[in-house]
Amino acid sequence: MLLHRFLDESAGRHPEKVALVTGERRWTYGELVSMADSLARALREAGVGKGDRVVVHLGNSVEAVVSIYGILKTGGAFVMLHPTTKEDKLIHIVRDCGASGLISKGCQCLLNRVQQASGSLTSVVTVNGKKCGCSTESGGYKQQLWRDLVKDGKDGTGIRSIDVDLASLIYTSGSTGTPKGVMMTHRNMVAAVRSITEYVGNVPDDIIINVLPLSFDYGLYQVLMSVAVGTTLVLEKGFTYPYALVQRVVEEKVTGLPGIPTIFAILLKMEGLNPEVFDGVRYVTNTAAALPTNHIEGLVRLFRRARIFSMYGLTECKRVAYLPPDQLLRKPKSVGRAMPNLEAFIVDEAGQELGPYEVGELVVRGATVMLGYWGMPRETAEILREGRYPGERVLYTGDLFYTDEDGYLYFVGRKDDIIKSRGEKVSPREVEDVLCQHDGVAEAGVVGVPDPVLGQAIKAVVVSRPGRSLTAKELKLWCARHLEDYMVPQIVEFRQEMPKSANGKIRRKALCGADDARPSRE
Repeated sequence: MLLHRFLDESAGRHPEKVALVTGERRWTYGELVSMADSLARALREAGVGKGDRVVVHLGNSVEAVVSIYGILKTGGAFVMLHPTTKEDKLIHIVRDCGASGLISKGCQCLLNRVQQASGSLTSVVTVNGKKCGCSTESGGYKQQLWRDLVKDGKDGTGIRSIDVDLASLIYTSGSTGTPKGVMMTHRNMVAAVRSITEYVGNVPDDIIINVLPLSFDYGLYQVLMSVAVGTTLVLEKGFTYPYALVQRVVEEKVTGLPGIPTIFAILLKMEGLNPEVFDGVRYVTNTAAALPTNHIEGLVRLFRRARIFSMYGLTECKRVAYLPPDQLLRKPKSVGRAMPNLEAFIVDEAGQELGPYEVGELVVRGATVMLGYWGMPRETAEILREGRYPGERVLYTGDLFYTDEDGYLYFVGRKDDIIKSRGEKVSPREVEDVLCQHDGVAEAGVVGVPDPVLGQAIKAVVVSRPGRSLTAKELKLWCARHLEDYMVPQIVEFRQEMPKSANGKIRRKALCGADDARPSRE
């Protein structure tokens, strides 16, 4: 099965069904497949061929969705970038992957600078390009306007792909600060789509709302899964106005709500929010970071008729585990067990599998494991290693876990996140959970900072709830009541907001005053 065939099949079954809602505009499956075919034809005529990479530098929009499938129909691979990606990073990624095409809202001068710096672009599609008052001449590439090329109804078929062909490069931060391109094949992505929609229980009648950026694979997969099942996706530009989201959920009769802890924390803080508004929501999913236990209890009350899925994954294999909703209150700190068609186990430093309650590195095997990092064989070899069975490679996640006696997985921390203070190992997650249980704390992030005596001192960065005045002494006493003495933060810093990536993840190294350079994790 190829990723773009899902769109063809859904359009074949019900061409007049609404596939996508953007603002006030509704797009049918028939319209999406027609636009994707036209885009594919235009890209091929501009020189984009099988195996080529095309960068999509757009926000959440119909153009971004159509671009995914149009690029796949050329036999190429799409590279989704956040619309706020700065010029230097855009140039680096276009150059790094040798992109043949770029679809962007950028102004002409920006597009020319990208081409001059990369030298690889043969095709640029401009989506309502910005007027900059500078050059209007393209710089050595074929330039087309989106509005012209997606309305001609040209056929986009004819390129033969197979499931081991590259479908996407998903760029994530690396340990050196250089973005790494995670290579995902059709097989990888189709396997993930099928597994996740199976355990979530998606059906064609679902209406899913997505406020997460498509450059974040959690947001991207909402499109891929919705199209595969034949549901309706309500695609929002972001989560700037919480009350607008609630209104949208009601108006569109949303049944599926994917979110991250930041979104749920805001919803739980909204005054006067009646749980009745979410009674139509059938399921809720969470990833990017674990839910604090007190948030779980609040979500159960807020989404009183929904099944709530706590999940864990990482870009290099999309998703690893999910906690069945009936275990959410019983095992609130667990991320569950391996999802369908995937195996996860924990090993020590010698690669030997560990038993219950022994902390080690999580290893994943299955069809969703990436092909590797683009152009980085050494980094690929560090994370993809020989498995149990001849010829296979398994993913060493770099995340520390343990299992309970029932085989449920518990996240301890990143290998490079673990704080060593006074000779003891401290999990930032454990301290953060305790801080978030304080009724005056909205968000908390914990890191280790160099200390000449302790090795590392534990630093907590806290965002207070509106109207609450907290002191460092108060929170240290709170932690002392709930944690071992060596886990109590020596430093407590208050901030107005938590430093976060575009995907809503806390940038831990920014808590220390440095840029976050670790690989992004779901």
